[in-house]
Amino acid sequence: MKGPGPRRDAGLALEEAVSLAVALPNLEVAGSTVVPLRDPHPGHLFGTGKIKELKDLFHDNEVELVLVDGPVTPVQQRNLEKEWKVKLLDRTGLILEIFSDRAATREGVLQVEMAALSYQRTRLVRAWTHLERQRGGLGFVGGPGETQIEADRRAIDEQLVRLKRQLEKVVKTRELHRKARAKVPYPIVALVGYTNAGKSTLFNRLTGAEVLAKDMLFATLDPTMRAVRLPTGADVILSDTVGFISDLPTELVAAFRATLEEVLAADVIVHVRDISHPESEAQARDVATILDSLGVDEDTPQLELWNKIDRLDDEAQSALLARADRDAGIHAVSALTGAGLDGFLEAVTEALGEVRAREEVRLGYGQGKARAWLFEKGLVEAEVQDEDGYLLTVEWSARDRERFAKL
Repeated sequence: MKGPGPRRDAGLALEEAVSLAVALPNLEVAGSTVVPLRDPHPGHLFGTGKIKELKDLFHDNEVELVLVDGPVTPVQQRNLEKEWKVKLLDRTGLILEIFSDRAATREGVLQVEMAALSYQRTRLVRAWTHLERQRGGLGFVGGPGETQIEADRRAIDEQLVRLKRQLEKVVKTRELHRKARAKVPYPIVALVGYTNAGKSTLFNRLTGAEVLAKDMLFATLDPTMRAVRLPTGADVILSDTVGFISDLPTELVAAFRATLEEVLAADVIVHVRDISHPESEAQARDVATILDSLGVDEDTPQLELWNKIDRLDDEAQSALLARADRDAGIHAVSALTGAGLDGFLEAVTEALGEVRAREEVRLGYGQGKARAWLFEKGLVEAEVQDEDGYLLTVEWSARDRERFAKL
């Protein structure tokens, strides 16, 4: 089942939903099916006959958890769980579970908790027995009626305020780290893209880092950053960010904004696409929409990396490579095999203004600090010493030259 919005191929949407489910550990997917739904029932989502049919199916297969790939109201969730005797999660609830499992940094954990509380706040129609036990008092008040729901809502609001304060401190710390990086200063190259597009595989190939890279959705949640020297000689900080996804609820985008803001600090944005996916174009539009909502500077260079060409047949691969050759901003590669990456890395270097040139630099004997800096950065190709000092042959970029001038 899909929620409101542009119609997508039901089979592909179901495939993505199953991939989401597989991303949760210790979860065995017993089966999946497309359920046509013309007019959702306000109280039960499905009609009486379909509810009975699905109940028998779940019972026969000993299903304990049902995932609905779309929005389910609190009332619908309560009624279906009661009718089917199972736990039910809608798309937002499932993504929250995945985020919770993947969050590794303090910032990520706080963002997940805030998103989960905001989501739960809208679902207080259900009886939250764990909150009721925490209520205390003399026991004169009855069950969790409207009064308890209001108390629960107030408790959630208070917890949200506390989490926001904690997150502000974490974000300030991260801002200090970002300023410290700016002093290096290596340019930042941010990898963005639809989830499961191959960003982490690319990150691993370029950095050798042991970042979790599995064929599952949301394999990366918190941004992973590494300083790396590209084969072209450019020193950069590579940032691997959380994957985007269609129909990502607004409250989740807002909760994870601080994580995605790493993209705003980027000098170059690389949009990694799974070009072998049947809905690659639609996925690219989803990514562009989220980047726009983040307020990415229009002047920030963006490159498109068409990944997974190794999954295409020879004819499709040849056509794709020919198309990429005609557009300087597009690069067809395979992060898995490394095919096409050399040309892409040269384009990144050029976009960063890191095109290197060979020049001669004259230094006096009293400029030992400047000479040491050139050697430390690996820019010196040759050196000749005479009575006036040093004559060095360097290969450097305009950015290197600018840093050197400040010395």
